[in-house]
Amino acid sequence: MSLPTQLQNLRIPLIGSPLFIISNPDLVIAQCKAGIVGSFPALNAREKDGQSLDEWLTRITEELDRYNQANPDTPAAPYAVNQIVHRSNERLERDIEICVKHKVPVWITSLGARTEVNEAAHSVGGITLHDVINDRFAHKAIEKGADGLIAVSAGAGGHAGALSPLALVREIRAWFEGPLFLSGSIATGDALLAAQAMGADGGYAGSAFIATVEANADARYKQMIVDSGASDIVYSDLFTGVWGNYLKPSIAAAGMDPDNLERSDPSKMDFGSEREKPKSWKEIWGSGQGIGAIKDVVPAAQLIDRIASEYFAAFDRLSTQVGRYR
Repeated sequence: MSLPTQLQNLRIPLIGSPLFIISNPDLVIAQCKAGIVGSFPALNAREKDGQSLDEWLTRITEELDRYNQANPDTPAAPYAVNQIVHRSNERLERDIEICVKHKVPVWITSLGARTEVNEAAHSVGGITLHDVINDRFAHKAIEKGADGLIAVSAGAGGHAGALSPLALVREIRAWFEGPLFLSGSIATGDALLAAQAMGADGGYAGSAFIATVEANADARYKQMIVDSGASDIVYSDLFTGVWGNYLKPSIAAAGMDPDNLERSDPSKMDFGSEREKPKSWKEIWGSGQGIGAIKDVVPAAQLIDRIASEYFAAFDRLSTQVGRYR
């Protein structure tokens, strides 16, 4: 099945995943101008901090429109907004109305599949991609009207699944021919090509973009990404009630033993509500296992240049290698 218009003509088949707090208009605009889909969680635009979703979308739309007028032969990629559809998100209805007003082209939904969100996106010509950690959730998302899926496998940053990408993509592709992007240690062009080799249409990368100039992340967080590797990641459900991957050094700095964490307290789940987390958790930082490839804090465009170069080099290399067996 051909991809929707919004996902065609990208420089490389990559979506920059929405990073809680970290993804902002600066990062999204830089990603889109560099030829990949940039995204951010709607909840990152916090009115109590003097920001609004309406203002963010106005700025992103206007800046990308100006860029496209100046660069008609190499237009920017479309942007995406992530909606947390979990029942604790008290802003969801209003945020949907704002996204409809701005005719957001790509909607990424998380933590539940809801028909009305998909219908809202479709009403303005948008598409929805729902992130899932297993085949059962994938079926539910498509049944409720999602256009495509993001397979969140083991090794992904933040809220991550536990299944091998090899298994997860294969199970979904056994019945679903629509848009499918893979999340889980996508930090190099080689990994991006591997996602396609497995049957996905492209990759979904987040942790690599934490260590970029535009990212709204603490400088210590960015440096920890640069200094860490796969062995520095721990999988836990303690901090939000949902299983995810986190940087061990940040957990240790908060006074906890990353190798002996407790299980979660369901009352601490917080997706858009005003409940406060324990102070010791404020600087628990999420990350995927692919960060061993991140060696410096660089502009987002430079990171995308590197991934693109690796992607095409990997294609050429594998074409030669596979040719030996034909």
